[in-house]
Amino acid sequence: MFVCLITWLWLQVGFMYHSLVEDYFTGFKSLHCKGWKSVYLNPSRPQFLGTSTTNLNDLLTQGTRWGSGLAQVLISKFSPLIYGPPRMSLLASMGYAELASFSIYFFPLWCFATIPQLCLLNGIPLFPKVSDSKFYIFVFIFLSSLSKHLYEVLKTGGSIRIWRNEQRIWMIKGVTCYFYGTLNAIMSKLGLSEASFVPTNKADDDEQAKRYLMGIFDFQTSTMFLAPLVTLTILNIVAFFWGVLRMIITGDWEKMFAQVLLSFYILIMGYAIIEGMFVRKDTGRIPPYMTMLSAILSVIFLSLGSIVLMY
Repeated sequence: MFVCLITWLWLQVGFMYHSLVEDYFTGFKSLHCKGWKSVYLNPSRPQFLGTSTTNLNDLLTQGTRWGSGLAQVLISKFSPLIYGPPRMSLLASMGYAELASFSIYFFPLWCFATIPQLCLLNGIPLFPKVSDSKFYIFVFIFLSSLSKHLYEVLKTGGSIRIWRNEQRIWMIKGVTCYFYGTLNAIMSKLGLSEASFVPTNKADDDEQAKRYLMGIFDFQTSTMFLAPLVTLTILNIVAFFWGVLRMIITGDWEKMFAQVLLSFYILIMGYAIIEGMFVRKDTGRIPPYMTMLSAILSVIFLSLGSIVLMY
């Protein structure tokens, strides 16, 4: 009876450990930190099956919960960078730390989606000229990163379409749920809010299911998630066309080419958002009021950003 009670208590490893990612924490603290070893197992027949989210709202809600839980572990006394090395190998600790740090990707993504664009609109070059040999270092890093991801997708049986969708979802989650998840974890750590666990809705809806099967985004989600997406998309639309116009007028394609190319890449990956704003007419599109609100936010952001760059 006593053994059964201990076993039952041991099997209970998210809220007991102040984390929303109970599976991550179980593997880290209760297994690997206590000497368990992992092996790579890839059987021909899938061993586990589950139901995933089928619309953007549930995806971002789930991502916010996961991002918050991972960030909670990262900034706690059980951080893999501190708690792990004395109890497991350094490489294993680094692996756990990389996953725990995943939500802070929001910071570089926000920077790449805003700073080069603001500088482009104000005529400030950030990258070397095309004729400069250093320019190709940036090109190599950019292309090698994309190529590595593409190789991993193709190697595991995926396609170029899956690679594109994974890039797109990573960017969408980076500027929305990763940001909110990290913010929630920090506020919880400071005692300003409590981490919340909102189960993801996996119930089927006929219209949502139809759009999912057609590979079409369903943008029926909250303003909290839509506003950053649409605002950054509008910002990059303005930056791209203004940058191209500037290069045509001045005839100087070398200084701003990298920044224009970056905005173009963001727009290519965010085409579904552009389509949701201006092309689609179904109920899953981005509401017109959200486009107007985001346009106003873009103007405010551009104005404040320009003032900061001037000084």
